[in-house]
Amino acid sequence: MRIDGVEAAAEPRPGQCLRTYLREQGATAVKKGCDAGDCGACTVLLDGAPVQSCLIPVHRAADSEVVTAAGLGRFGPGGDPSADADHLHPVQRAFVEAAGFQCGFCTPGMVCTVAGLGIAEVERLSGTSADQPAEEADKRSTSAISVGEVLKGNLCRCTGYRSIRDALAGRVNTEVAPAGEAFGRAVVAPAAARVVSGREAYTLDEPAPPGLLHVAVLGSPHPHARITHIDATAARGAPGVHLVLTHHDVPGTLYSTARHENRLDDPDDTRILDPVLRFVGQRVAVVVAETPRQARDALALVDVEYETLPAVFDPETARQPGAPLLHPGKTPGEHRVAEASRNVVAQLHEEYAEPGHDGVAAALAASAATVEGTWTTDRVNHVALETHGARSWLAPGTDGDILHVRTSTQVPFLVRDELARLLDLPQERVRVVAGRVGGGFGGKQELLVEDVVALATLRTGRPVQWELTREQQFTIVPCRHPMRIGVRAGADADGRLTALAIDVLADTGAYGNHAPGVMFHGVHESMAVYRAPNKRVDAESVYTNNVPSGAFRGYGLGQVQFAIEGAIDELAAQLGLDPVEMRRRNVIRPGDAFVVGRPVDGDLEYGSYGLDQCLDLVESALARPRPPVDPHPPVDPHPPVEPVETGLDEEWSVGTGVALAMIATIPPRGHFTHAKVSVDADGDFVVDVGTAEFGNGTTTVHAQLAATELGVPVERVRVRPSDTATAGYDTGAFGSAGSVVAGLAVQRAASALKTKLDQLSAGYLPSRNGSAGQIPSTQRVGMWAEATHDGSPRSVAFNVHGFRVGVHRGTGEVRILQSVHAADAGVVINPEQLRGQIDGGVGQALGSATTERMVVRDGVVVTRALRHYRVPQLSDVPVTEVLFADTVDRLGPRGAKSMSEAPYNPVAPALANAIADATGARPRDLPIQRDRLWELLRATSAAAPTGRAGR
Repeated sequence: MRIDGVEAAAEPRPGQCLRTYLREQGATAVKKGCDAGDCGACTVLLDGAPVQSCLIPVHRAADSEVVTAAGLGRFGPGGDPSADADHLHPVQRAFVEAAGFQCGFCTPGMVCTVAGLGIAEVERLSGTSADQPAEEADKRSTSAISVGEVLKGNLCRCTGYRSIRDALAGRVNTEVAPAGEAFGRAVVAPAAARVVSGREAYTLDEPAPPGLLHVAVLGSPHPHARITHIDATAARGAPGVHLVLTHHDVPGTLYSTARHENRLDDPDDTRILDPVLRFVGQRVAVVVAETPRQARDALALVDVEYETLPAVFDPETARQPGAPLLHPGKTPGEHRVAEASRNVVAQLHEEYAEPGHDGVAAALAASAATVEGTWTTDRVNHVALETHGARSWLAPGTDGDILHVRTSTQVPFLVRDELARLLDLPQERVRVVAGRVGGGFGGKQELLVEDVVALATLRTGRPVQWELTREQQFTIVPCRHPMRIGVRAGADADGRLTALAIDVLADTGAYGNHAPGVMFHGVHESMAVYRAPNKRVDAESVYTNNVPSGAFRGYGLGQVQFAIEGAIDELAAQLGLDPVEMRRRNVIRPGDAFVVGRPVDGDLEYGSYGLDQCLDLVESALARPRPPVDPHPPVDPHPPVEPVETGLDEEWSVGTGVALAMIATIPPRGHFTHAKVSVDADGDFVVDVGTAEFGNGTTTVHAQLAATELGVPVERVRVRPSDTATAGYDTGAFGSAGSVVAGLAVQRAASALKTKLDQLSAGYLPSRNGSAGQIPSTQRVGMWAEATHDGSPRSVAFNVHGFRVGVHRGTGEVRILQSVHAADAGVVINPEQLRGQIDGGVGQALGSATTERMVVRDGVVVTRALRHYRVPQLSDVPVTEVLFADTVDRLGPRGAKSMSEAPYNPVAPALANAIADATGARPRDLPIQRDRLWELLRATSAAAPTGRAGR
């Protein structure tokens, strides 16, 4: 076959699929997202037709032309074979101009799918290219095909699909900024051309070092068991095997897979390999062999005997007397486990009454309206399209070999530090690098694969790689914490809250990674955003024999906010108040204390405040009677999305709903970064900063901040992120800190370098126009400046979401007729990129709210493939009208706030509130699947719907 115009003569292995063969030939534009035909990341053109290469046996491609995203510009339909290797196809240029990607891992497959369907010039899916007569158009024309049908086999987890729609429509969302004016402009991401052509190197895209070995891991078949006998002799003698590890062969150091600036934030309850197994799939033994197949085959030769132990799967049962204990003997002082005797890893019990008030119980008894209810949220998987993977090797250093680890992580420095601790190495002997990461959403704020490959490399002296499968992403990688949230709330006759109390129970699974942080954060801003003279918080995070839970976008706020926002709506309904007005009367305002179960002391401040504007913006958008005059203005091609209620008959009810959320712009207890800006040999500028790029857009933001401070075009700034050997320390890309922590350090460093350059230029004779003289390049090269930021003080940001929905009362079908989101993001650094973050957060939240659910039965994860999990496709996600409050934050870089995970939090409660408004039936359990809603509607059918009948 020919791959991107080059003959490939290597013999495939028996049964090999086209995807793995292509990657082995160096065609790394072909990505692995599922290896089951569910995601489209591996799409290539096979003799001009788009196919998912993971489903195609290599022998079927014999004597064929294979075109990947890397060769699309030259060898794809409408390509130019005489062009340079980096020439972009028209479809790829459209994705660049529309900013039609974020992490970009799905993008090479997307552009191949679109180009292969005959869309050479992206003309609103016209089906014919600009230079092709209609009668000669490809028979695969999309003229009668919807956008959703075109890309139904291609998933994107980051964008929410709006920018991808724009790319297909030929809209240009980006611009070229004048020198020194990049801040506030929708500039193109520096890596855009490489991303859309598949040339940007993700974790395992770099050429493998010679002698690479591969890992396979034997998982526990039991939810709770003790290994009584294990013999790896036969496995060690199997063909190709270089190493087998059991719990007898590894350090017994306790640690947590969760990574934070202070490692003491999480309990030490985990071992690399543990003789006690606490969930199905937990590591039992590790095999390292020449090929992945040899490693997998050798697993069957490991002889293991187990003593099964009683297991517990319900968190309420787990904390009761007599329940099986998962971590007996762990203590609050040594291990940071709150009550191991009750399986409670973290807890909070606090009540506060303002002076002159008597507490929650008395306030509820005297209230004009009260609500008491229980809300539940289920397990949700991150579904970052790049699975967890890492590669390690040894390289000579000045004082001995350096352990190199290239990994898909959001926290390279924290991974380095914990690897050094676990393996008893000096930190300077460990180098961790994160290339471009294919999505994270909190799931890669863990140490899950790096310890295994690093230990294997140290034992064998060989490079080692472990890449998780999609099934492993479901069965052994931490998910979002499922929670049960009880709410009691009261208000007086004027709609002022008198009391607000929550009782939260979180299932942390078998281990406590992120359990304290998610619990404390989940109850913090969700309670603090409302004023009430009496508040109470009861919260516990509990061990069970389920798959571990971990960090997920929103970090607990999405779950707790779902319950509180539902209760606020119920109070408003009882009092006959508009839900927006109910919130206006009760939200905090500058000068108010942040009160959770008590007033919060610390560094959280009102750097700016735009919640009032956000409420107004969403209220006005939902009330707007007709579309704007110009739906496609030349500067902003995104018209507000209007209600589309036509076609709904009397079986449909229509309703609206809103919800709000507050989030701290930086994680608490320190988030540190060090940035350096220097002049390179070409006279351009280099930014070295440790923040990882995984679709969060920090690389673009950092380039904009530096270019603006230096007064140069953004194209003259190159950012080198996430390498512990070349960049200054960075806590990590989580908690939306990339813009406001690392960004502020970059701004300060660039400003300091500009001052140095200005001082140097002042010593030269002015030019004819009176400006300072030009500094000779020999004196500029090598000049540098650096700066730091410690993540304090912290500001708050706000988000409000609104929906208009139609609900079919006979089937439970929900149609989103209007979606609008208002964000208080301070001064917007990059409008298109920020809108993309909001679109992506809304899209992911809609999945959590309506379709996504990990089914776990007796500790066994049943949901093991994307086709059974139901990630939203393009046709499932509505276009959201995104609006920005007009605020300037005094703490952020040039007035900006962070806004990556925040948009996720108010979406599910806003949708539930809209459904309740339409039908009179309130969903209290996520996800709101159609069958669940149908049952709820039947149970409440005696109540007349409060919404308006469809028309």
